[in-house]
Amino acid sequence: MPRAASLLPALLVLLLPGPGRGYFPEERWSPESPLLAPRVVLAVVCRNSAHSLPLFLGAIERLDYPKDRVALWVATDHNIDNTTAILRDWLIKVQNDYHYVEWRPQEEPRAFEDEPGPKHWSNLRYEHVMKLRQAALESAREMWADYLLVADCDNLLTNTDTLWKLMSENKTIVAPMLESRAAYSNFWCGMTSQGYYKRTPAYMPIRKQEQRGCFAVPMVHSTYLVDLQKEASRQLAFYPPHPEYSWALDDVIVFAYSARMADVQMYVCNKETYGYFPVPVRSHATLQDEVESFVHTQLEIMGDCMHTWKRTLLPAARVREFFSFVCTQVFMINLVRRSDRRERMLRSLYEQELSCKVVAAVDGKALNKTDIESMRIKMLPGYKDPYHSRPLTKGELGCFLSHYNIWKEVRHSADRGLQTSLVIEDDLRFEVFFKRRLQTLLQEVTKHKLDWDLIYIGRKRMQVDHQEKSVPNIHNIVEADYSYWTLGYLLSLQGAQKLLRAEPLSKLLPVDEFLPVMYNKHPVSEYMGHFEVRDLRAFSAEPLLVYPTHYTGDQGYISDTETSVVWDNEALKTDWDRAKSRKTQEQGELSFEAQNSDVLQSELENWSARDEL
Repeated sequence: MPRAASLLPALLVLLLPGPGRGYFPEERWSPESPLLAPRVVLAVVCRNSAHSLPLFLGAIERLDYPKDRVALWVATDHNIDNTTAILRDWLIKVQNDYHYVEWRPQEEPRAFEDEPGPKHWSNLRYEHVMKLRQAALESAREMWADYLLVADCDNLLTNTDTLWKLMSENKTIVAPMLESRAAYSNFWCGMTSQGYYKRTPAYMPIRKQEQRGCFAVPMVHSTYLVDLQKEASRQLAFYPPHPEYSWALDDVIVFAYSARMADVQMYVCNKETYGYFPVPVRSHATLQDEVESFVHTQLEIMGDCMHTWKRTLLPAARVREFFSFVCTQVFMINLVRRSDRRERMLRSLYEQELSCKVVAAVDGKALNKTDIESMRIKMLPGYKDPYHSRPLTKGELGCFLSHYNIWKEVRHSADRGLQTSLVIEDDLRFEVFFKRRLQTLLQEVTKHKLDWDLIYIGRKRMQVDHQEKSVPNIHNIVEADYSYWTLGYLLSLQGAQKLLRAEPLSKLLPVDEFLPVMYNKHPVSEYMGHFEVRDLRAFSAEPLLVYPTHYTGDQGYISDTETSVVWDNEALKTDWDRAKSRKTQEQGELSFEAQNSDVLQSELENWSARDEL
């Protein structure tokens, strides 16, 4: 009997249905497998895109979507650069990963008959692009594709889930809102009765993501997804224009009109950051202008998300001497413990083909009383922070010493011909065309023999009651008034000598307070009274060439100068950062009377305007 009892559990295991089993055959099937991903045709039309293709193609490869469910439809023509070769090599490399590849290269001609330059959109070019997009649409339909993804070759989809996110919106035409350096994006909120852009109050809240969601708009362009499963999509066409179309011959307007006549609403989604693209250059611009504009887009991405790009098929950049005819050294100040900032800045300089010397910043947190006494440092009598009435912090002390050490190196390097240096900190953003604009500024300063010691390229204007004095005959420069920040400045050998002769360590104050004292523009006369000679010749670029990566209150804002301890008392902590210091807040809008409107403006400033269009 005991033996029979022990066999009973074993028999029950054999007889009773387990997981995936049943009494009847139809109950014994395994759970259903998931559906295959929808079929997508990616339509790419490239012209003179060699500068952007390595990043564009890398972003396409990184999309989190099954490649065997994606067909590539790629066309290129009228190139004067290496676009065709880059695309061909990439397609050969990835062709086995993707479902299908359609390749449409055209080597000749290299220009359209009716265009004055490669950035001009002539009627022939518009018509040609529309025909190519229509061919891609028809190919997608013939392949029974579920979706058509249209993407321009300088649009960088940094969000790897973009495709899935757009599909989940269940819209016939939907675009991911793309970021740019300006108000410009890949959608319109208004359209005139003639089909042109119309500025509306709804645009900026969407563009700034003050309102998030998917919004019905009259126009999307550059990158968007078309759902070919929707019945209404059968009526969509890029070419020819609708029989009732009477507006300008423009590929994006023609397609928007087609959507309107098909009763298809376009949408733009800004729920997340999906990607970036450059602001288009003017029609008279050169290909080099476009290259530099795209480089700036890369720099903006690094500043926003520190994304590490896999650079596909990218030739090594040529790092040249920085403006060897007038400027022989770039000093970049960086705290050793801020490796992320160092990496971003070195990459940003590399992309602009600039070299620099990394200067290890003096870490104020590491300074003790003995260190301070050994350097014979004394604070300026009576100094108090203008916003918090506090004394100098250790962070501010470290910042001053970092700049001070560079001034000494500039003075000691006079024997090897170091006459002009650029000093930059590691928490700045470069403006578009930075290198060329700075080079032009230096050329004009040299040509007109301007007697200068220091030129700010990034600062915060603190005198906002009236204009600063412009400099005759020189574009984009003013005489500097009271200013904060030492983000970036040009320094002459003579300027370094003047700063050191003032013996600032014996009467120390923050470096961005010291400089205005030295050019006799500080509002506190008591501070200036401690420095008998105040003859520094200080100027500023106008508009500025660099700005902070973050301002007080921004996500990711970190201050190494304000959140610290008092310079000579380690027990007395400060909390200026969380108090949202006004010193590091963004420059407020200047009144009309205070704007430097008399400054001569170069043509580059018109190209870098921050408009919606």
